[in-house]
Amino acid sequence: MRALVISGGGSKGAFAGGVAQYLIENKKHKYDLFIGTSTGSLLVSHLGLNKVEKIKQVYTSVNNGDIFDNCPFIIRKKKGVETIAINHFAVLLNLLKGHKTFGSSLNLKKLIKRTLTKDEFLILKESATDIVVTVSNLSLNQVEYKSINDFDYDEFCDWIWMSCNYTPFMSLVKKNGCEYADGGLGVMVPIEEAIKRGATTVDAIILQTEVSQLNRMPSTNAFSLLTNMFAFMLDRIENQNIKIGKFVASNQNAIINFYYTPTVLTTNSLVFDKDKMTRWWQSGFNYASFKDEEVSPLETE
Repeated sequence: MRALVISGGGSKGAFAGGVAQYLIENKKHKYDLFIGTSTGSLLVSHLGLNKVEKIKQVYTSVNNGDIFDNCPFIIRKKKGVETIAINHFAVLLNLLKGHKTFGSSLNLKKLIKRTLTKDEFLILKESATDIVVTVSNLSLNQVEYKSINDFDYDEFCDWIWMSCNYTPFMSLVKKNGCEYADGGLGVMVPIEEAIKRGATTVDAIILQTEVSQLNRMPSTNAFSLLTNMFAFMLDRIENQNIKIGKFVASNQNAIINFYYTPTVLTTNSLVFDKDKMTRWWQSGFNYASFKDEEVSPLETE
């Protein structure tokens, strides 16, 4: 049983899309299980449908307006580096509306439903391929995995949306009496879950470099401090997930093929820039191709 696991990473998901395109179209890998966290959850349904070009079009044309109906920050460029500043009016408006977060991501929910149709959902559900997304249940203090087999169209779209809600900048969702947020707050790379579900070979796309190459810019305001803090915590979670995944794989005789980003793509994955994401998609495809060329001679020995 082969699984494709895609980590969280916001706009860096474009790189994961390029890697997945190579694995599916060029390597001809057939996956029984697709499991994603956050941005990975946006990709997995379309990859399961083998509609790579469709999701590529989305990732290479999306901008912050397609994600946020109320964006809590303003993007500024200083010395060639993108930074975020607080959008005081937007934050105040969101709080006055009674929301618990600085911003709101209802546009993302609409985008999910526009790109994944009900007919496509039914095709996936009737297939032998399992699609799973990761969410964080803040009320019960646990990570939950939601399979397409267990829900109807509207419910599953909601779970995909919840998996991507990077609180407190995006929406906090209440469902079944519990508050849900980005799956990456609990598990960034669900390798362990893929193996628990029977995967013997896992292709894991990790949206960070294998070796730390980052010295973050100093925080310039409360929001940049928050994003730096969250990035630090998510990196720790990701590293822990990978270690656990390797341990479980060694005990279950499973094989993990890792695909890391070769360079630091961005220091703020909440910024959705069409031009950069177009380049990152192609970079992911090229990287997977290069990695395959390096590995292939070894495999034939």
